[in-house]
Amino acid sequence: MNKTLSSFLSFLVTLLTPIILILLGIRILLTPIFPEIEYRMPGFPPDSYGFSQEERLKYAKLSIEYLNNDAGPEFLGDLTFDDDSPLYKDREVSHMLDVKILIQVALKVWGGAFGLLILLGIWAKLGKWEQAFRLGAKRGGWLTLILTGTLAIIASIDFWEFFAQFHHLFFEGDTWIFLYSDTLIRLFPMRLWQDAFIMEGIIVIGGGLALALGLKVQRE
Repeated sequence: MNKTLSSFLSFLVTLLTPIILILLGIRILLTPIFPEIEYRMPGFPPDSYGFSQEERLKYAKLSIEYLNNDAGPEFLGDLTFDDDSPLYKDREVSHMLDVKILIQVALKVWGGAFGLLILLGIWAKLGKWEQAFRLGAKRGGWLTLILTGTLAIIASIDFWEFFAQFHHLFFEGDTWIFLYSDTLIRLFPMRLWQDAFIMEGIIVIGGGLALALGLKVQRE
């Protein structure tokens, strides 16, 4: 019975590990630090429609703040240029609301998965199944590396197709497609998403490697 329970605990830890690491990477990217780094990357394209780097940083940080806070769509809808024209069109605000809902769900899943992992750690301690817990985390690290590596290969073949299929999966129709002159594209061009995917990969692979290669497991 104890062997069955410890194996089940280890299996749950393995499944939770990639979820936690992948969503941790997304959470890190949803901070003001990301645009501060990204807009200063060598070769990052300037806005051909007139945003200065300072303006881009200002509006990008406000957009990221909206994704993290509890405000309604008016948070973005009320933003204006110096001539009082709206910063975002209604269609852009609507898409950002869809993104916000998705992000909020993802962060709740992350919090729930992390909380469950802590409970499993306590259960492992009480049941003296620490090695089963460590084995699950180690296997979870390997599973994370496999999943991330697979996605990286797919994205490297055709990033635009990967990007499009991702949006088709989570958003309806063409609600995520905008003009190059729209604020969302001016703030978040394709180069930014390519770099975001790379940074996400570095964070997740780093965590996966730390668990897969760093954890030592002994027999119970």
